Amino acid sequence: MDEPEARGVMLPAARRQWLLEHLEGRGVVRIAHLARAMGVTPVTVRRDVNDLAAEGLVERVHGGVRLVAAEPADPDAAPAIGMVVPSLDYYWPEVIRGAQDTAHERRARLVLRGASYQVDDVRHQVEWMIGSGAVDALLVAPPTRGPGAEELVAWLTALPVPVVLVERSAVTGPYRQHVESVRTDHASGADLAVRHLHARGHRAIGLATSAGSPTSGQIRDGWHRAMTDLGLHPTPEALVAAYHEPGWAVDVDRVLDLCAEHHATALVVHSDREAVSLVQRAEERGIRVPADLSVVAYDDEVARFAHPPLTAMRPPKYAVGGTAVHLVLARLAQGPDRPVRRVVLSSELHERSSTSAV
Repeated sequence: MDEPEARGVMLPAARRQWLLEHLEGRGVVRIAHLARAMGVTPVTVRRDVNDLAAEGLVERVHGGVRLVAAEPADPDAAPAIGMVVPSLDYYWPEVIRGAQDTAHERRARLVLRGASYQVDDVRHQVEWMIGSGAVDALLVAPPTRGPGAEELVAWLTALPVPVVLVERSAVTGPYRQHVESVRTDHASGADLAVRHLHARGHRAIGLATSAGSPTSGQIRDGWHRAMTDLGLHPTPEALVAAYHEPGWAVDVDRVLDLCAEHHATALVVHSDREAVSLVQRAEERGIRVPADLSVVAYDDEVARFAHPPLTAMRPPKYAVGGTAVHLVLARLAQGPDRPVRRVVLSSELHERSSTSAV
């Protein structure tokens, strides 16, 4: 079909018909793309999409739209992908959405189970899925460090269904073979945060990371690497309690005291919740953000809602979930002879009001 611009202004019915034909075979298409292609405003596209959604012909997903997938003749024949994540209320919902949308596009079903960061919890959820015959493949975010973690990964890789690790990487077996995985390069994200601050004249750049997070080690590695490469002295550095734990009230003042002691003008904080709370405490102590202390948060879950809105590193959570589904379905289709994939995705910097030049 010709592009709409070539045919002049279309009536609403013609626009909706064009939308249906344009979406055929494309999966999710962004509203902005459709507006450009049709030569109309995004508001007009959303109005047409709403009408089509009301008829059950399309569905709106993650800033875009797609055709409603036809149900398979035998719903039980659709591949079932089990997904076990350590949290359902922070960081992981966007990963889950990416997996869910991609599974839907690929005519697969996602079976979600929430666990925790504990080995026994992950094993329990996986055992339930395997024992009930509910899934054909698994996406799992297991602990990879600490007591029992290595044994858990070995057990997962010996299961009778394909397994892909999500936001984790691991090796297993006597030859230390890599497990199929997709994850964010959090070390490079922290490296980028430091370089962003350095480019604005900061030379004393501190780090505060959550002691209970499996991501903290990677963020510390990236911070140290950037500080060393830039010829900066890597201090102050602090491991802190999560903001909802009793120890956080002490740790937040300790971090601010360390910044004052070392004359730090900037701080990278993992995660968002700790960063928002730290900025609030800084304000109470008369420390101005960003005039006295620039702050970069890591995760970008709630950073934009802070006062001031926080510059933040945003991991590609939606893409992580979608890529995991693609990997595990390819493994199902091609079998054990398919080479192991280890996909690493990069975070993006979203600059807001909490960083400034010195």
